[in-house]
Amino acid sequence: MSSKIQINKRVKGLPREELEKLSKTELIDKIIQLEAYNFQLKNIFNKKLDENDDDLRDELKELNQLNDQCKTEKPEDVNKKNAIEDSTEGSPENPNAVGNKKNKKREFDFSKCHKRHVLMKFLYFGWDYQGYACQEDSNATIEYHLFRALTRACLIESRNSSNYHRCGRTDKEVSAFCQVISIDLRSKFPPEEQYEEDSLKNEIDYCGLLNRILPKNIQCIAWMPLRSPVYSARFDCVARTYRYYFPKGDLNIEAMQKACKLLQIHGDFRNFCKMDVHNGVTNYIRNLQAANVLPCPNVQDEQRQGYSMYFLEIKANAFLWHQIRCIMAVLLLIGQEKEEPEVITELLDVEKNPCKPQYTPAIGLPLNLFNCEFREKTCRRTDEELAMAAQTDDIVPPQEEIMDIDSTPDTSPWIYNEENLQKLIENVQSEWTQFSIKSTMIRNVLHNLETLLDEQFKPQAVQSQVLLLQDGVKPRQYQKLLTRKRCESLENRIEHFVKKQRLIVN
Repeated sequence: MSSKIQINKRVKGLPREELEKLSKTELIDKIIQLEAYNFQLKNIFNKKLDENDDDLRDELKELNQLNDQCKTEKPEDVNKKNAIEDSTEGSPENPNAVGNKKNKKREFDFSKCHKRHVLMKFLYFGWDYQGYACQEDSNATIEYHLFRALTRACLIESRNSSNYHRCGRTDKEVSAFCQVISIDLRSKFPPEEQYEEDSLKNEIDYCGLLNRILPKNIQCIAWMPLRSPVYSARFDCVARTYRYYFPKGDLNIEAMQKACKLLQIHGDFRNFCKMDVHNGVTNYIRNLQAANVLPCPNVQDEQRQGYSMYFLEIKANAFLWHQIRCIMAVLLLIGQEKEEPEVITELLDVEKNPCKPQYTPAIGLPLNLFNCEFREKTCRRTDEELAMAAQTDDIVPPQEEIMDIDSTPDTSPWIYNEENLQKLIENVQSEWTQFSIKSTMIRNVLHNLETLLDEQFKPQAVQSQVLLLQDGVKPRQYQKLLTRKRCESLENRIEHFVKKQRLIVN
């Protein structure tokens, strides 16, 4: 696409000078918009509160009172009231004021601390969470618990000042065995001593400190010191590998493997994802480096009954929204012999099939971010390097030239702790014990039921293990993918959001 698409970033908070330039109609529209947003936030609060959340109810009541007060009081009255409260704060007549030293909590002084830039590797089981990234209406996210632990351990002052990047953003119920973040953490040692062997050995036990605060299904595995302050877990990751686990059931594994070979291209995957054009994503070309269906290791083979476990391992430089789940949905149809493997080639031909057929992605529960690979030298430049380049009219050199300029890599070996790894294994073994007991009990029930069915009726074997993965209603009569109703094309979606002033075409 020759035109460049950009998000129309509307300023959320205007300064007083800009507000004074607005017309009366524009100001009324803005007030209505803010009141609607305020009403929406109150509904979210009320929805999330339980009967036992008395503290939060008091905060919400106070918020509503303050909102009503702001509607009735004049701005000059509010300013006068705030000035009086500031002057009496901490005085003998007002002993309960916020500024009173007895009631004021002692804050950690980060200005006296050193910092170091690191990579941190985490694992988590996502089936109890609403996804990785923080959300306004839910605390059940991985990122919420992660930053809660980082701030409680006084390793960072705030998220905004922590130079934070994440390698991947997993969806609801999706797990990760190798989620990596880059972040600035508090350090015992000044920058010039941080790479000495003694300093690395005697540094703060980041993993042990966080694991004592984090939930048991979110744990830190290792950390890595970085030499460049701009090294990013997001932008310097060169490959991400995901695994999607599934039972064999009645699937034709050979047909699925043949289809995987057709996926290994540098191509347009718009028919294998959920398009988020409204967020400015208009390029759906990805380099899918590898895709294979493999049997799970160390799993008892029950090939005849269809209970043996397999996984799809898929590797690329980056992925689109729901890309793996959409790929898995089509692979399941191929494995059930409802589609031919060549349907992959048809869907990748966006000139012949510009509109995605309507189908439901596979569920997210079996998916996990299995591995991440990083370049040794960052492709990003510090503010000082950018300033020097601007003075000399220089451009950013390619990765090979950066490595030639300074051969010292930014990365280093991961730092593990034996005691922390032992505790981590204990936690994961507890998870395994819990779910293995449930799995064994369910498998026992299935064995008894299947034996009973076979003795009484001698029917064809029931192999419906993969139905759960296909998140949708099972149709009475199957309709081929290429004959189904189609979603809107990419061009139509772009035109729609341009009209809504969400996107700008340059």
